[in-house]
Amino acid sequence: MTDTAQVSAGDSNEARSERRRLRSLDTRRSVVWGEKIARGVITVGGLMVIVAVFGIMIFLFRVVSPLLSSGEVLGETTYRAPVSGQVLWVNGDEFQTMGISVDDGGEALVFHIPTGTEIARQDMGFDATATAVSGTIGRDQIAVGFEDGSVRFASLAVSATATRPAQLPSDLQRLSDRDRTSGGRVFTQVQTGDFRTLSAEITVGEPEQISERPIVAVDYRTGGTAERPTISFATVDADNIVRVSRSRIQRNMMTGEETVRTSTVELPALPLEGDVQVTDLLLSGSADRAIVGTSDGRLHRYDLRNIDAPILAESLRATPDGVAISALTFLGGEQSLVVGGSDGSLGIWFRIQRAGARGTDGFELVQSRSHQAMPAAVIDLTEAQRDKSFAATDMDGNVWLVHSTSDQVLFEFARSTAEGQPSPAQSMIFPRGDGILLMSETGAVEAWQFRANHAEVTLRVLFGQIWYEGYGGPEYIWQSTAGTDLAEPKYSLVPLVFGTFKAAFYAMLFAAPIALMAAIYTSEFVDRRVRATVKPMMEMMESLPTVVLGFVAALVLAPLVEEWIGAVLLGFFALPTGLMLGAFLWQMLPVQQALRFDGFPKFVLMAVTIIVTAWVAYNLGTPFEWLLFYGDFKAWTTGRIGTGTPFMFLILLPVSYLALGWTFRRTLGHHWRALIGDRDRAQAGRLDVLRWLAMLAAAMLLSFALASMLTLIGYDPRGGFIDSYQQRNALVVGFVMAFAVIPNIYTLAEDALNAVPGHLRAASLACGATPWQTAILVVLPTAMSGVFSAVMMGFGRAVGETMIVVMAAGNTPIMEWNIFSGLRTLSANIAIELPEAVKDGTNYRVLFLAALTLFIMTFVINTLAELIRQRFRKRAFQL
Repeated sequence: MTDTAQVSAGDSNEARSERRRLRSLDTRRSVVWGEKIARGVITVGGLMVIVAVFGIMIFLFRVVSPLLSSGEVLGETTYRAPVSGQVLWVNGDEFQTMGISVDDGGEALVFHIPTGTEIARQDMGFDATATAVSGTIGRDQIAVGFEDGSVRFASLAVSATATRPAQLPSDLQRLSDRDRTSGGRVFTQVQTGDFRTLSAEITVGEPEQISERPIVAVDYRTGGTAERPTISFATVDADNIVRVSRSRIQRNMMTGEETVRTSTVELPALPLEGDVQVTDLLLSGSADRAIVGTSDGRLHRYDLRNIDAPILAESLRATPDGVAISALTFLGGEQSLVVGGSDGSLGIWFRIQRAGARGTDGFELVQSRSHQAMPAAVIDLTEAQRDKSFAATDMDGNVWLVHSTSDQVLFEFARSTAEGQPSPAQSMIFPRGDGILLMSETGAVEAWQFRANHAEVTLRVLFGQIWYEGYGGPEYIWQSTAGTDLAEPKYSLVPLVFGTFKAAFYAMLFAAPIALMAAIYTSEFVDRRVRATVKPMMEMMESLPTVVLGFVAALVLAPLVEEWIGAVLLGFFALPTGLMLGAFLWQMLPVQQALRFDGFPKFVLMAVTIIVTAWVAYNLGTPFEWLLFYGDFKAWTTGRIGTGTPFMFLILLPVSYLALGWTFRRTLGHHWRALIGDRDRAQAGRLDVLRWLAMLAAAMLLSFALASMLTLIGYDPRGGFIDSYQQRNALVVGFVMAFAVIPNIYTLAEDALNAVPGHLRAASLACGATPWQTAILVVLPTAMSGVFSAVMMGFGRAVGETMIVVMAAGNTPIMEWNIFSGLRTLSANIAIELPEAVKDGTNYRVLFLAALTLFIMTFVINTLAELIRQRFRKRAFQL
């Protein structure tokens, strides 16, 4: 028996081999090779797609990674400059080549910054000992206060010109490998072959008597036009009297003659007690406010908008008890006030206008940030000219470069201690923000060169709330550019991510129900001839360019929706109501007529019903707006008229109807079916229509009652998901993007439904289920994996859509669910700003980070969708 089995198995194996041989002989070699080539091409293509995806991610990471890299120190210079007195001020050019210092005796020293070589020296002719000094943000214009109570103004500018090689002087002296000097000028060869020529231009004005007592603090600002420049300065004398002076200069452009008119106003007395002294003074560029810091840790803010009647607007404590204010400065733009304390603290203060403000002028100073404290008392603060950085120096010789917006210490430098404890010093950040120059009172110079890579960006800036200048509190803000270079860039990606999901949500809110219902209808109910026409037309919709759809949305649809907003809102309820009414009326037809007109005529009647219902909504739009929204929907959204009851009534109406329908079906459904089951089709249809109308009326009453209750308890949707109306808004985007997404969802979902085996439908119908029950309870669950994939494909298309959002969304990166406001998505932001972004700049890299964020979002969503789809698929296999 065993031998027989082995023989049978051997015969079977030989038979199978023979059949395979015969099949291989029957198959042409070209087909075999074609199959192998196709398999290889598909395999290589799939691998290339995977490689391309990983390549894109690697490229994005490579562009984005420098955003979070730390800066690097490029060099350090230390020497002693040949000064004659106590240094009061220091300035340097943007090329870190020529420096100018001023001492208390009135001597200006021009020196070579890299080597400390003296280039020129000039006596500024001071008649008294200087006791205070201050300057503009560019540091080339200064005001000097003297012990005799006078003030003088000086210019310490460095001019740059170009010199051809043939025009170079013959007595050039070598300063360094790159620089030469002659006649008080410094020559540096540039890439073009010419020489950049730097020269110091030092001028001093006549003294102006301000007080009889020594000046202990001064601040200085310039403004106006070239023909009529203005000079504003504030002073504090030894008696703690604060004065503000304004000089208006009329310059004759023909002769160069200048006429100066100066007016001085004494400000209200400072509320000082005991031996409290003024430690620092600031004046705004427009001279509309002055801020005084004192040794008891208090800030005193003057309102100077009416210079003839200045007021002390507020006084507040800015540091803890026992801690003095040791230094003050404005950041660029003068919206941020930096306060340095004797305990090393560094705080940022904003002037905020708000109801109930502490100041008598409606403003108040509010601390917005508290930076990392320095090891010792802060003795000097200097601001950057092109961003929101500042340099702080403490008593122990630490020099920190701090970026205020990103709240990070970029560099920590230490002054040389070769000569003992470091003395007080004047410091400056070079105009390009790539170095710090520090000169002590005794002339010890220390200079650091560095590269601060994207200092304004941190993970907290990108994804956290930041309190920006001009705002009442921390917020998520995207504003990469502004009208002036002094505005701080705002790089929060959260509003863009929010806008992306908001646009996709409203698009899917319209697209998913329409596409899925259309797929179920054409797959399960419509005539084959109609399906053969409808499906190709839907697929052709997908070929429409989105830029055309965006153009139509922005220039045609948005104005129409704004003008006919009442009809649009009514249409949301009128269209489904009309279709439901048509369906109930169809049920009242005799069976023979219903069968006769089934198929294409029925489809035409549905289209006619939609058109008629839309026409009714259009004609009733204005009365509808008057009835519910007091005749002006846009004014209603702002909260100027009416209550929130009407809109909540519309929102709660579908919910109320569904709740009543579910309750009726659970409690009285079987009784109702028994009541109409024995009646003829027409009579049953009439009863069903009456039931539906009664439920609709009851739902309206319930919805109105709930909306009224919400109004009574104080709830109003306005200011939340409903707010002021903007022409280009999420509603318009939802309409048009849904039009673009529907073909994707419909085609894939309809194919999935058609792929369900016919025997499942036949079995369901044979068990007595209606076609609708078969479609919803049998076909749809079986095809759920494909239907879910269709919805997720549509969602992915909506998330990545660009041109429709660019043209129709208003491009406002705000975070609110208001369907009548605009938005900005990640993809739209990239399309708008990338062409204008400077290559390898901060904005350029942040835009690539936005692309990476969108890439990761899509990857995560698709991964989760695939996991869910697999669960649906396993469930379908069990049927």
